[in-house]
Amino acid sequence: MRIAIIGQQDFGRATLKAFLERGDIVAGVFCAPEKTGGRPDPLRLAAEQAGLEVFQPGSLQTDYAREMLRKLDVDLGVMAYVLQFAPPDFVSIPRHGMIQYHPSLLPRYRGPSAINWPIIRGDTHTGLTIFRPTDGLDEGPVILQREAEIGSDDTLGTVYFDRLFPMGVAALLEAADLAVSGRASAVTQDESAASYEGWCRAAEARINGHNHVDQIYNLIRGCNPAPGAWTSFKGRKLQLFDVRKHPTRTVSQVRSKVGAVTEVGHGMFVTAHGGHIEVLKVRYDEGKKLSAAQFCAELGVTTHTQLGE
Repeated sequence: MRIAIIGQQDFGRATLKAFLERGDIVAGVFCAPEKTGGRPDPLRLAAEQAGLEVFQPGSLQTDYAREMLRKLDVDLGVMAYVLQFAPPDFVSIPRHGMIQYHPSLLPRYRGPSAINWPIIRGDTHTGLTIFRPTDGLDEGPVILQREAEIGSDDTLGTVYFDRLFPMGVAALLEAADLAVSGRASAVTQDESAASYEGWCRAAEARINGHNHVDQIYNLIRGCNPAPGAWTSFKGRKLQLFDVRKHPTRTVSQVRSKVGAVTEVGHGMFVTAHGGHIEVLKVRYDEGKKLSAAQFCAELGVTTHTQLGE
């Protein structure tokens, strides 16, 4: 089949590679513009290395974007990690329309941070959806879905890179075949079951030390590696990454103030309601990630040190 890929970053690159390796014709690639001085887009680099035509319109709603897509004369558009709005008069140009990847089981968790929120909310499973894009946000009819487990110790990184990333590339290949062959279903999403979540950014990743240990633990792993759940130490941001959850172990720890460090060793134990968070890796004041043991040694953190004030 002859396709256009619309996407960015590593997921877009992996999708491009998968279609090329199985012999499909990629007529062109659309990427979002890159920020000056920012990291080069891996999809753009891969497309250029493959000798493909690359377009980087500031918006997919422009005449330029529509004209370039028409010029490519493709059977299908494949949207692999797209944050730009794609209007109906753009997605309808390919002969068989477009398909889009979303990393949740739609209609649950519509929105841009769909991998973070199920982990933060303590869900035990998530998944991915390949759907037909419409003018609504992640609201189009569903072609196929795949479920994935969220283990009790999973993080954003493990759920995405170990499951939703490889499963998503395979699902796009399968859905593309269904769409071009005319065998793709189009199941309308159940609006009564729909939910929308906005970005999970620094404001949403701030730790409330008065929450239950389960909530804090889920927030940290749902923000690991990005955006990084955080508290404060000496008035500066302290991000917590690799952590373990422990029930309260001693009477003295039960009486400890929330946010207090109760033990320093290989990890740093911090008090929360109902238990303790053992922190293994941190980033302090926008520096490099380092072990909690190194952080404690360098910053003078000891038992009874208070975080979050």
